[in-house]
Amino acid sequence: MYDFTIIGGGIVGLSVGKALTEQYPDKKVLVLEKEKELATHQTGNNSGVIHSGIYYKPGSFKARFAKQGSQSMVDFCRKHEIDRDICGKVIVATNEKEQLPLENLYQRGLQNGLSINKLNKEELLEVEPHVNGIEGIHVPAAGIVDYKMVSNKFAEIIQRHDGEIKRGEKVLTINELSDEVSIETEKNSYKTKFLINCAGLQSDRIAKLAGYHIDMKIIPFRGEYFKLKEEKRNLVRNLIYPVPNPDFPFLGVHFTRMIDGEVEAGPNAVLGFKREGYKKTDINVRDLTEVLGYKGFWHLASKYMKEGVNEMVRSVSKNRFVESLQQLIPEIKAEDLEPGPAGVRAQALNSDGSLVDDFHIIQGKNSLHVCNAPSPAATASLEIGKEVVRQITQRSVSVVI
Repeated sequence: MYDFTIIGGGIVGLSVGKALTEQYPDKKVLVLEKEKELATHQTGNNSGVIHSGIYYKPGSFKARFAKQGSQSMVDFCRKHEIDRDICGKVIVATNEKEQLPLENLYQRGLQNGLSINKLNKEELLEVEPHVNGIEGIHVPAAGIVDYKMVSNKFAEIIQRHDGEIKRGEKVLTINELSDEVSIETEKNSYKTKFLINCAGLQSDRIAKLAGYHIDMKIIPFRGEYFKLKEEKRNLVRNLIYPVPNPDFPFLGVHFTRMIDGEVEAGPNAVLGFKREGYKKTDINVRDLTEVLGYKGFWHLASKYMKEGVNEMVRSVSKNRFVESLQQLIPEIKAEDLEPGPAGVRAQALNSDGSLVDDFHIIQGKNSLHVCNAPSPAATASLEIGKEVVRQITQRSVSVVI
């Protein structure tokens, strides 16, 4: 019998495991991961940005945990000698229409307690000499790191505190009783006093297995990237972001200098036909059927039809993708780019078509379910781990069945 069992071996699940083993060193902690390796999906396909929290609604989990998490992540990496670079980023207004949204974003950043600066055109060019912008925001606290390395260190800490991590354990059934939770995987049976669901792209399904019929579904959005060829990396010093489109709930294509020196350009945001599909050709009938049969998806699709079509066009047309990048750096040409990786964002969607805008944690009888933890969850992972432990300790959230 375990005291705590965590489903999901990504950065959030491992952070929860770390927090639990440190808070309760005498308790038995187990992490179950269905893949052969840890941090395979959202974490392992993350661009590595340490976010500041500028984009998020003041007072939200995302705003608070990103701000706190950016510092705790840097401190953790410093302590454990993990490479990181607090290089800062610029958010760029490329025309007059973007100036008011940029100002609104600047004010939001101030509300969130961030140390940020407005830049005029000349100041912007000093930071990023090749950028096309008339105004910008400089966010010094933003940085880059390898979140897979961070996750592996979390796992090492869990095991050092006698926690167990079992890979290749896909959960098939969950039976939550009054005093214990029984878990059946493809290989074994486990009993635990308390279950924590950190399954990311599968978190809604795990909640359902435990008997919780939540009014949301995970919709996978694939983000596709190009990489700048080595001889063109000098066009980007650090991180360059556009002003987010207020009519579309994604950040837009941007440039990210990775911790290894490579520069990624992207992503777009297209509907994934498979929850864990990283290629355009990846299709899972169950996953796609669930999306197309969910009324919330059709509400969302009708609201963002124009933007969705543009994203799909960029997915199949390199030239259209390049045009988007040229809005930030006009010197970019199609021949400067080579195919890059892709990631899948696990975005929870309500049945009315509204996106679940914040991290969403649901408590059950003997369980807790992290049912929406997309970006900036990696940045915020240490803070999410602390919050999960706090909620387990205080049991302050109403039971949802």
